[in-house]
Amino acid sequence: MEVVKWGSKPYYAFDEYCKRVYGEKVYKIAVNIGCTCPVRDGTIHSDGCIFCSAGGSGEFAAAGSGSTDLTAQLEEGKERIHEKYNGHKFIAYFQPYTNTYGDPDYLRACYLSALSDEEVVGISIATRPDCLDPEICEVLSEVHAAFPEKSLWIELGLQTIHPETIQYIRRGYDNSVFEDALHKLHRMQIPVIVHVILGLPGEDRSHILSTIEYLNTFPIFGIKLQLLHVLVDTDLAKDYSERKFETLTRAEYISLLIDCLEHLSPEIVIHRLTGDGPRNLLIAPTWSTDKKNLLNQLLQEMKRLESYQGKLYTGAKTFTTV
Repeated sequence: MEVVKWGSKPYYAFDEYCKRVYGEKVYKIAVNIGCTCPVRDGTIHSDGCIFCSAGGSGEFAAAGSGSTDLTAQLEEGKERIHEKYNGHKFIAYFQPYTNTYGDPDYLRACYLSALSDEEVVGISIATRPDCLDPEICEVLSEVHAAFPEKSLWIELGLQTIHPETIQYIRRGYDNSVFEDALHKLHRMQIPVIVHVILGLPGEDRSHILSTIEYLNTFPIFGIKLQLLHVLVDTDLAKDYSERKFETLTRAEYISLLIDCLEHLSPEIVIHRLTGDGPRNLLIAPTWSTDKKNLLNQLLQEMKRLESYQGKLYTGAKTFTTV
């Protein structure tokens, strides 16, 4: 049986997808358009999800927190990339907070502005499943139609499917809301990337694999597997300091990643395998700052085990109704 099916890696990496679709490597530029979130503005809660930093997971956005000058942010992002690489195709990644939560006209203008850049081949919009009301969906449809040759992706923060964990992390919506959002976006022919956190307090391997199996039942375009980071000034940090849970070791995380990949549909593109915890905010696990070494060890272990994405995947995806 052939183990390596996607170029040099035993999983369907984002870089491989880009080479197939765009003919070369594509670089993401994180941008900040000044959005907030219903778990921060008092609609659901005021303190954010339990793991989320004050910057709304957008510390790596070009031009820094609060800037809404998209042109400047994109140019700054390109300059950073050009310092190391020779890339000239980019995805504008609307990252911090909830990027479909705001004035529809303003959001429309931001999306269109990014797509108007000749070097931008698409946009990826990070949001919540409960922030896709009919007016916003109409905006997304208009933007999608205005640039049919470019990509428009929606990134949904699922994190987990387990009710106790959902309540603990203050996610603020149940799984039916996530499923309804997938249905809407699928009908609009807008690909979805799902975020899942590995290592959440109270979850073991069986919890995480059941989340993976759940996602296999939907037409998911991509997935981001995120190591749980404990960041300063979060409620998660308080629980960690009180020794209510432990973070994963490097060996545990690699083993868990392999299990997830083996159970995951081979059609789903892997957009992330660990994530970045800003060094000035990261409390634990400190080993996660060496991401290159982690990914190299993952590849070595998968080779040793003759492991690959979908090795234990048993069924075709079906679109479950809500």
